[in-house]
Amino acid sequence: MPTSDDKDAFADTRMSFGEHLDELRSALFKAVLSIAIGFGVGLIVGYPVAQLIQTPLVEGMKELRMKQRLRQRAELGIESSGVADQMIDEGWAPEAQRVETQELAKLLESLGVSFQKQQLAAVPAVVPLTLWRDLDNDSSVRPIGTGVPDAFTVYIKTSLVVGIILSSPFVFYFLWSFVAAGLYPHERRYVHLFLPISIGLFLAGAALAFFVVFRFVLAFLFDFFDWMQIDPTPRISEWLGFVLLLPIGFGLSFQLPLVMLFLERISVFTVAQYFSYWRYAVLVIAVISMMLTPAEPYSMILMAIPLVFLYFGGALMCQLMPRPKGAFERAIP
Repeated sequence: MPTSDDKDAFADTRMSFGEHLDELRSALFKAVLSIAIGFGVGLIVGYPVAQLIQTPLVEGMKELRMKQRLRQRAELGIESSGVADQMIDEGWAPEAQRVETQELAKLLESLGVSFQKQQLAAVPAVVPLTLWRDLDNDSSVRPIGTGVPDAFTVYIKTSLVVGIILSSPFVFYFLWSFVAAGLYPHERRYVHLFLPISIGLFLAGAALAFFVVFRFVLAFLFDFFDWMQIDPTPRISEWLGFVLLLPIGFGLSFQLPLVMLFLERISVFTVAQYFSYWRYAVLVIAVISMMLTPAEPYSMILMAIPLVFLYFGGALMCQLMPRPKGAFERAIP
């Protein structure tokens, strides 16, 4: 049964069904309006955010191009030097070629280099030549768009995602203000405590995916391109879907401690069971990590390891925050 304090707190807040609908309509309108305002802000910052989203892909492509050209340079037998090593450190990739003497003469003439044709007589018929490309300005490391509206679509999607992220605290607040009217005070305390924790865990999982996991995933996948001798040309639209899906999967999976606490509060599991069945939990975590990540090992491992720690953290949280006796029974009229 509800406590006397709970009854007193709700004595003056009873609403009819129609009034509840009005409150719901008002909360939804405010939530949609906040998303619209956030989308407007997203349109302003959409370009730099789109560039940021492309950063892991561009860096992965740069590493692949550098690896390919260094191997090509070694295969042609072009020796390394101090100047070459310095240029590589500065982000210039060597492009090794073998040029015929006549082509070399045309190249020197086009560059305005004076020489005598007799000097070419002592030059071999084929000359090894190293060209240097600045990877920062190399179009081969950037994603491509194969459809006419691709650039516009990416900009709009990026702006919308930015708007949703910026407006999410307000959306949560407006929806929570509607839900809170139907909860008892002891239930409100739980939500006030765990809602910030939930948001923090989600952001931590998304940040881990974007700033750490992407690097290992792309390195693994691009190594297969290199091994299969296939030249990758990633599409920006496909990358945008991938870059949004993986962080969301990490963010949702990081809610594990709160899910464990909820299940313990409603007596589905006990703290003792959490600790005694940890081997089965690790197996379930491995399966979930496999389902929420691409078909490669790095992202699965990088998701499973934090989840194992979060599992034991959730068990400790349940142990340190024991369920109040009769808390949920009091909430049942």
